[in-house]
Amino acid sequence: MTDTEYMAEALCLAETASEHGEVPVGCVITDARGRIIGRGRNRREEGRDATAHAEMEAIREACALVGDWRLDGCSLYVTLEPCPMCAGAIINARIPRVVFGAREENSGSCGSVLDLFSENFGHRPAVYAGVRAEESRALLRCFFQERRTESEAAP
Repeated sequence: MTDTEYMAEALCLAETASEHGEVPVGCVITDARGRIIGRGRNRREEGRDATAHAEMEAIREACALVGDWRLDGCSLYVTLEPCPMCAGAIINARIPRVVFGAREENSGSCGSVLDLFSENFGHRPAVYAGVRAEESRALLRCFFQERRTESEAAP
């Protein structure tokens, strides 16, 4: 599969998040052979958990499947640029490759606000931005537009 096809999987998870009232972000992790070993979607509202980001779920699942905290040889695909927490988890899991869709101008930590991967943490993943970015942005725009419309209609 290609980066675009893996991002399609992440977009499906983002759509599911949106259907459950969550900010539409989805993530998949592949191993060196290209098999999806981790999936995640935002579940902060559902779990009342600030750490329930798509990347965190996918990393937990991949680590459990691999049986190790190191995810050497893996690639992480996420629809939205990782925040500082998720970028830190990526560094700690030693994920060598990160592919994301839309930039996150408020908390993006792969170059939009800051670039944690360029700091001296001992691990610097390769980053590929903008894969299916417009689809990722469209999901986010639609989600937040619906929320604004709902709040304006509320008495």
